[in-house]
Amino acid sequence: QVQLVESGGGSVQAGGSLRLSCAASGRSFSSLPMGWFRQAPGKDRDFVAAIRWGGSSTRYADSAKGRFTISRDNAKNTVYLQMNSLKPEDTAIYYCAASLGGIRSTPNEYEYWGQGTQVTVSS
Repeated sequence: QVQLVESGGGSVQAGGSLRLSCAASGRSFSSLPMGWFRQAPGKDRDFVAAIRWGGSSTRYADSAKGRFTISRDNAKNTVYLQMNSLKPEDTAIYYCAASLGGIRSTPNEYEYWGQGTQVTVSS
């Protein structure tokens, strides 16, 4: 079992930055691929970024490329999402998730989820 707790969300103006954190506990965190997803009101949960257990391999949604960076600190059991140049369309609840497989881009391939953290970007 893995427990995930996100933090770092908030309200920013367009062009601003936020860093989300996801603290993990439970089974060995360092062996699990981790992902970030987001869900806006009335929309599906969309993939944002994912990272392999060693941190050497990452994957991003087109909307995140060049603006967001996923990283992890296995010593702290934490994965991060640095978000720069934020846009109003980035407004959503952001979730971190843990996969028992590889770095995936669809929600149903992730087994464990946090409760989410709200990100609001105003124009």
